[in-house]
Amino acid sequence: MTLPRVFLMTALAATVASPLMAQQKQAGPPANDNQTVTFSDAIAMALKQNVSVKQAENAAQLGDATVKQQKMQLLPNLQFNVTGAENVGGSLAQSAGAAAGILNQQTQSLSSGVSTSLTLFDGGKTLSNIRAAEASDDASSKDLTRAKQTAVFTVASDFVALSNQQQQLAVQQENLTAQEAQLDLVQKLVDGGKNPVSDLYQQQATVASAKLAVAQASSAVELAKVDLIQALQLDPAGTYNFVAPTVSAADTSAAFNLDSLLAKAYANRADLGAQESRVDAANQSVKAAAAERLPTISVSGGYNSAYNSAIDPGILSQLGQRQGGSVGIGVSIPIFDRGAASLDKQKAQLDANNAQLTLESDKQSVALDVRRAYLNEISAKEQLSASAAQLAAAKQATDMTEKRYEVGAATLVDVTQARAQQVSAASAQATAKNNLVLQQAVMSYYTGDLDPARMTLGQ
Repeated sequence: MTLPRVFLMTALAATVASPLMAQQKQAGPPANDNQTVTFSDAIAMALKQNVSVKQAENAAQLGDATVKQQKMQLLPNLQFNVTGAENVGGSLAQSAGAAAGILNQQTQSLSSGVSTSLTLFDGGKTLSNIRAAEASDDASSKDLTRAKQTAVFTVASDFVALSNQQQQLAVQQENLTAQEAQLDLVQKLVDGGKNPVSDLYQQQATVASAKLAVAQASSAVELAKVDLIQALQLDPAGTYNFVAPTVSAADTSAAFNLDSLLAKAYANRADLGAQESRVDAANQSVKAAAAERLPTISVSGGYNSAYNSAIDPGILSQLGQRQGGSVGIGVSIPIFDRGAASLDKQKAQLDANNAQLTLESDKQSVALDVRRAYLNEISAKEQLSASAAQLAAAKQATDMTEKRYEVGAATLVDVTQARAQQVSAASAQATAKNNLVLQQAVMSYYTGDLDPARMTLGQ
């Protein structure tokens, strides 16, 4: 086989194998089938994988680095410089018995030295920058705390939504079972000639409607799982079994006071604390900008040595003999800077004003959120109490109507209506129960009491 053919076959094989290898690499390991995810597992995943939490962690680390960078400005700098040069030039020269002429010379030079400087006074600009960086770093840390609370609260809300949809599915399945049993009874009554065949057709339509409601409820459960997959950043191709916590233990006896809730929110909300730190940072930036108009005092020192090939002693002798050093104090007084310092202070002051306005707006939003949560929690308790009474009455009405239908004292329409009211009441009770649990979780979130490490539902 000739060499060109070998190259051609090798290239062809590489061209075919490359897409196959890439496809295998992209395919990766198969998704974990039917992975069980409990509520505590979901909390841990949210704190580890949530994008907002990761971004807040990066911001906190960046804030730490900025503080270190600003503190390093208090230290002196130290520089070592080495400069080498090749010098080419001409000079007039006259030899004995000859006319004057130009003599070309080529020399080498070398200089080295160490220098340092330290700022003794800059009007407090460096200290203000350090304090501004520390305040911004504190804000980033509090943002991280709030990001974790938000991630955990989102997971808790999605789990409550999943629990509600699962209970709604159970209600519809129970209704389907009851409607199928009613269909069997109607079938017997029609076969015995006690009821018209129209009742059979009507009940068959009711059973079909109940099956549709079950299918719709099942779809809602799957969509609730999709929300959890999104919140936890899980593989969309995987199959997951989310184990929703029991939310039947909602505390209906807890009583909240609006004034105490507002005071707690003002004191505990991490995002409010973060904005307060940003206000402090902005005020420190104003001080740093004002310091630009003050004089700067610095001390500097240096030590150097030099060598030139045009001088007779060698390099080591010259470096030892031509040594020198200096120490000096410098004072810089700004006189005219084209208005830069004044504009910097003006912009810093505007930034500080905007930060204060944002803080006031955030306080207003927090107060309104707490007030809404307070009113919604009260409404959720009332809805749960009313739905429980409605369900108990609807069950009694359904039982009575079904018995009357069996003896011919009621129509199938009466039974269908009574059953529909019972299903509606059961659905309302499940919604109210889950809504109360969610509102209690909302209360801890909006007041800043939510602890990501101890988040529970209905307990």
